[in-house]
Amino acid sequence: MGTSSPVVTVDTIVPMARPIGAGDELDTNYMDSLCKDHFLQRQYRKVDGGVLWSRNERNLDCTVTFQTHSILQRFMLHFDLLQLDCNDHLYVYDGAHATAPPKADLSCRNTKQQVGALFTRSNFVTLKYVTDNWGTDANGFRLVITAVKDPKHGCKEFRCKQREFCVSADLTCDGVDHCADGSDEDTAVLCPETTTELNTLNTTATVDTTSAANITADSGGSGASGTWVAIGAGGVVLAAIVAVVAACCACRHRANNQRTRLHLQEMASSNGGGGSGSAGGEGATRLPGNPPPPAGPCGAARAGRLRRAA
Repeated sequence: MGTSSPVVTVDTIVPMARPIGAGDELDTNYMDSLCKDHFLQRQYRKVDGGVLWSRNERNLDCTVTFQTHSILQRFMLHFDLLQLDCNDHLYVYDGAHATAPPKADLSCRNTKQQVGALFTRSNFVTLKYVTDNWGTDANGFRLVITAVKDPKHGCKEFRCKQREFCVSADLTCDGVDHCADGSDEDTAVLCPETTTELNTLNTTATVDTTSAANITADSGGSGASGTWVAIGAGGVVLAAIVAVVAACCACRHRANNQRTRLHLQEMASSNGGGGSGSAGGEGATRLPGNPPPPAGPCGAARAGRLRRAA
């Protein structure tokens, strides 16, 4: 597999985060952070429960130890995820040290269904995690650790439904199945606030979706109205242009008619029109090639008829 990187070796008693109560965000403890922190104090830190998460750490040789609050308690461990590489091993020891033969040696051959729940006899548990320098993003585990007490010793906290172990009440309704039967996360009975919050979130999401739909519809209506306004304005402009063109055509037609009448009047005058035959003959301008009309009443009458026709 090529040249391997230096192996990180840590042997510590690790403090866990405080128990997560209802409404708090789960504080997950990652193996790479726990194993690479060389400044953790070497002292026993008592825990009610927590989550350990491995994310395909490489070249680790790490040992961590946890202790319960009371000597009457012991640890229950179960996996939400277990998918190790065949060269990686997670050793579980029933005690404060990784010296005796392990209670479990977990590797790629093990599944979370096969392992089920593990219980210690003492109030300590020690985990040793050894990995090589190869793996995929799918490799790792998510381990739930819970301090439990037999109810025969008295149970003033929360009692799990199926196994009837007592666990800290602070571990209920935190989003983690500490009892391994789901009873500490029963939203219908134990966690009404969680149900209410979920309903509130769903209602808010529905309102937001409806508002978004209304906004979209309003936007669509506004767009359609704007389109009709633009079409109407275009129609008005087109009608105005047509009216102007029609007016111009009418003016030109009227001017042509006036010029035609004037031309006919000029032709009538030039062809003998006037008040009398002599006066008209003297005052009118005759066009070349037009002989004067015959003198007499007929000629005058003919000119008059021409003027009336014009």
